[in-house]
Amino acid sequence: MTNFVDELRWRGLLHDSSQGAEEYLSKNKTSGYIGFDPTADSLHIGNLIQIFILRHFQLAGHTPIAVVGGATGMIGDPSGKDKERSLLTAQTLQHNLEGIKSQLHKLLDFDSTISNAARLVNNYDWTKDYRLIDFSRNIGKHITVNYMLSKDSVKNRIKSDQAVGMSFTEFTYQLLQGYDFLHLYRSIGCDLQMGGSDQWGNITTGIELIRRIENGKAYAITCPLITRQDGTKFGKTVEGNIWLDKKRTSPYKFFQYWLNISDQDASNFIGKFTFLNRKEIEELRLQHDRAPHQRIIQRKIAESVTKMVHSEHDLKVAQTASKILFGTSTKQDLIELSYEDFSEIFEGVPRANIPKDLLSSGISIVEALNWNSVFMSSKGLARRALNENSISVNKTKVTADHVIGFKDLLAGKIILLQRGKKSYFILEVD
Repeated sequence: MTNFVDELRWRGLLHDSSQGAEEYLSKNKTSGYIGFDPTADSLHIGNLIQIFILRHFQLAGHTPIAVVGGATGMIGDPSGKDKERSLLTAQTLQHNLEGIKSQLHKLLDFDSTISNAARLVNNYDWTKDYRLIDFSRNIGKHITVNYMLSKDSVKNRIKSDQAVGMSFTEFTYQLLQGYDFLHLYRSIGCDLQMGGSDQWGNITTGIELIRRIENGKAYAITCPLITRQDGTKFGKTVEGNIWLDKKRTSPYKFFQYWLNISDQDASNFIGKFTFLNRKEIEELRLQHDRAPHQRIIQRKIAESVTKMVHSEHDLKVAQTASKILFGTSTKQDLIELSYEDFSEIFEGVPRANIPKDLLSSGISIVEALNWNSVFMSSKGLARRALNENSISVNKTKVTADHVIGFKDLLAGKIILLQRGKKSYFILEVD
């Protein structure tokens, strides 16, 4: 078994820990949790660090607990926000919870036959029947307003130039999260909470409740917030978040995000987003330094994370898509793709439908290129491109006498036309 805190430290995943936490974890096997609020029906790669920390925790012999915030998600965490979140409906929250649960089950080991199987709980289950008066008397009286106001998540929000104040609803979030820790401590002996460095105030409120109400000892560990070298927010692109759900971010785009990170970010992320050991990582860094143009570290991260979050098949499709779109693929690569794979890889590529009957007698390549004037505006332009030897059908160069027929169909209904290296057009058979 590895030493959990040492593992976090050398990987750059340790920001802070409460007094005695490191020594306690080195001598005891315990349970610890991280919370995930269901603000969307998918987690994004910014959440991966927290999931990976839970996995490292499990690999070190401890029991990881993922808390999905059915209750706290109704409030909204003010940490790091300069304006109040929109409140979600119960129906939306339930939908979001189901999506997040399925993703956590892919990345943590919930096998009940092992002694430290991961657990998944919903804080709505122990909050929904707690009356406000009882909560105020039993929990609220142990934490002063001055104590709550001293937390950075509150102070930064109030002092922000863009802030419009903080509602009582959001102000209670800290106390609700603290109560989660207290409940888990009481019910299953969970004495460690982990999270991002912005969660320190919320976590220590829970520790204080456990100390004051139960006269108990609990611990906290936080990891640094991940940023990119250029200062942009990690996991963000111009299109928005990079999601773990393939319906929101395709495996190809997911794969490409990691492949396109800078060398400095890749060297920084390799320990954080893979489970390679220190020796393997140092060897990769040496290989990368010898041939940086090969993007060895980026490729290793992209392959590892895509396979974990999605699947071996999705990784293969993403790799094939890269080969296709960047000019190193063969017709055999295309033959292995399903219709769904084509739709994902060539999302946004111009396409037109063609009646299946026309393929019985065949259609000339010139007519195909000019079909409905979508790809090429005239037959003359198509002929010039063919004379320049720049046209391919399914990755095979063709001449002006080529006739497209059933023999050219891929996945039963796709024909891929291409001009040069990067200009694509799809004919889809009705």
